[in-house]
Amino acid sequence: MNKIKRKRRTFNDDFKHQMVSFYQHGKSRSEIVAEYDLTPSALDRCITQAKVHI
Repeated sequence: MNKIKRKRRTFNDDFKHQMVSFYQHGKSRSEIVAEYDLTPSALDRCITQAKVHI
């Protein structure tokens, strides 16, 4: 089975903070991932990084 490989993207700090804010205010992970075309691991990484910097 051939998987289409995504091109690696980078996200600026403002974008990451916005994604974390959506999550903290009740938006589900699956909604954020679908709406912003993220991988679940990319969102998880943003959330984890935000917890470390608090």
